Amino acid sequence: MLTLTAEMVGKTWPLFMWTIMIVAAIGCCMGFKSFVWFMSVGYGFSVMCIGAFLLVYGLFTGHLTLATTIACVLFVIYGYRLGGYILKRELTNAAYKKTLDATGSTKAMPIPVSATMWAYSSFLYTSQTSAVTYRIINGSADNAFVWIGVVIMVLAILGEATADHQKSAAKKINPKRFCDTGLYKFCRCPNYFSEIMFWIGVTVSGIGSVTGGQWIIVLMATATITFVMYNSAQRLELRHEKTYGLDPEYQKYSDTVPLLFPFTKQYHAIKTYRD
Repeated sequence: MLTLTAEMVGKTWPLFMWTIMIVAAIGCCMGFKSFVWFMSVGYGFSVMCIGAFLLVYGLFTGHLTLATTIACVLFVIYGYRLGGYILKRELTNAAYKKTLDATGSTKAMPIPVSATMWAYSSFLYTSQTSAVTYRIINGSADNAFVWIGVVIMVLAILGEATADHQKSAAKKINPKRFCDTGLYKFCRCPNYFSEIMFWIGVTVSGIGSVTGGQWIIVLMATATITFVMYNSAQRLELRHEKTYGLDPEYQKYSDTVPLLFPFTKQYHAIKTYRD
């Protein structure tokens, strides 16, 4: 195996991040077929590809530890589950596809627009996974923070998978009713909340290893994905208001169950039709 010294890592890590970005770009290139896939299917598959690449790199250089190995495996699991779930939903769920078509996100975009989104998405996914990347290329030993981060990542994957399953099950029983069972009793977007927690776990895992300017990329990515998920929750609430806004049961549900963050009083992120 190749052993990298601290001096060598210091000189090569910026170049290595460009390599990761190329890997991410390969993972989300299907966005040229459907623009929304840059941010959905490609999102999941980019994370999966980065996790697999880091595993190979870490094994080759000898910089993998038990915790970083698990973190990379979690990237693969997270990305495969998310990308596969979204792809299956978009290919088999006619109602969901109709919703996407209505937003215009599936329309063909000019090549410059698609290329810009491709580059932005690749950079974002590279940044989101960077805390684990830096821990590997810095050759850092496991500490308490990386294990805390790994535990948060595991719980977040379980939470997101459970939320998706519960919503699918509820829709099979009554396709025209909103989901308010299981994790949806604690917040109306438990899948989005779980996604935020996954990346917070990744960020926590970098404490004690990430240094200097590396933190700028890590924290910027965490803040960005939190904003994206909050914005997604806003858009979902808007769709739900249009669909269920006059339903007294939905009114009670949305006025008493937090939108995104459990155990808070943040019930609405938009002006409802009832205001």
